[in-house]
Amino acid sequence: MALGVTASTYERAVATLDAVAWRGIMPGLERTRALLEALGTPQTGLRGALVAGTNGKGSVCATVDSICRAGGLRCVLLTSPHLVSYCERIVIDGVLITEPDFGALVARVGEAAEALPVELQPTGFEVLTAAGILAAHEAGAEALICEVGLGGRLDSTNVLDLGVAVVTNVALDHQDLLGDTIPKIAREKAAIIKSGNLAVTSAVEPALAVVRERAAAVNAALTVVGVDVRATGSSAGMLGVAVETTFDGVPIAVRAPLRGEFQVGNIATAIAVCDALRQSGIPIDAAAVARGCENVRWPGRMDWIPGEPPLLIDGAHNPAGMAAMVASAGDLIGDRRCVAVFAAMRNKDFGAMAAGLSELTREIVVTAPAVPRATPPADLAMLFDPPAVIADTVAIALTRARALAGRDGVVVVCGSLYLAGEVLELLDA
Repeated sequence: MALGVTASTYERAVATLDAVAWRGIMPGLERTRALLEALGTPQTGLRGALVAGTNGKGSVCATVDSICRAGGLRCVLLTSPHLVSYCERIVIDGVLITEPDFGALVARVGEAAEALPVELQPTGFEVLTAAGILAAHEAGAEALICEVGLGGRLDSTNVLDLGVAVVTNVALDHQDLLGDTIPKIAREKAAIIKSGNLAVTSAVEPALAVVRERAAAVNAALTVVGVDVRATGSSAGMLGVAVETTFDGVPIAVRAPLRGEFQVGNIATAIAVCDALRQSGIPIDAAAVARGCENVRWPGRMDWIPGEPPLLIDGAHNPAGMAAMVASAGDLIGDRRCVAVFAAMRNKDFGAMAAGLSELTREIVVTAPAVPRATPPADLAMLFDPPAVIADTVAIALTRARALAGRDGVVVVCGSLYLAGEVLELLDA
């Protein structure tokens, strides 16, 4: 196909990203810095929050963005990965960037990349990072909320110094790239904290000591959620969570529709981030905090889809995330029959995830989303006792799980954001 003639700008953008996919993950900031320099340094002057962590960083970003918008601020939210469309990665004032605008942005970044030497040619994620930063600059963002990709120190988003730096938590994930212990991984994530930043973390020991060390080394003021500010609350089941914390030194109680006990900590962390933004000079008040929490949305995370049977879709893709999902899912499922659809990427600890999922249900259908890194279903099936049902495609897996659960049961979809995205796309079809 002659892409330049017949394809939409969005399709050309996807083709551009696919064309550099072979470069894979290449840690380092030099390529992104060179690319932004070629684009006119659009990162200059941007303010907001850069959010790293093993789990919860997407929920925190979505909540901070919702609060800032409730306060009347012009906001840009950059997250990854996407579930269905690349457009999910760049959200301006609560609205996904349009396909034509996304395509035009990637084309401009691609043109800038062409002028760079071979050794500075960017990866797909670096192209997306530059596109998001360019979008924030051109939108006149008063608050940029950016989710770190992998790790922190060498992630392309670490070219940003937004004034507020966040480490949600640290668990074992991506050990092949970040290190094989919690302190080693924490060191990578805490490296996003820069000189003079206001830093926020909900990490616990031993990661917390590493975050404290980094903050002290760069003279960043650190707020520890649950230590320096209170963070209590409870699950309200289908209604989400109720959270009590403090904002601007005053107690505040909020409700948020994000489901799962683990979201209590994420909401409290997001409020602490907004307090740091307020201290940095970005106008946010308690009323905006309450409204923003009430209106936050974050698809694919403890996402309840009504039906016969209903679906619970969660992007849990590491052992800690799986444990959090399983601990919270029981409140939603009750005594109904539960069948799970499970898939995982090859670079994940899918054995530990399978063990965690087995505590929720013994009825499992394993499959593989249409990505090269997916673990073959046959390799997953034997992790379960009894062995899981094997389905060659996500569509077949969903059909089989629904049939097993029956109209009165529940189907849980978990193990990979790619799986969550494919299921959501099937439901929309």
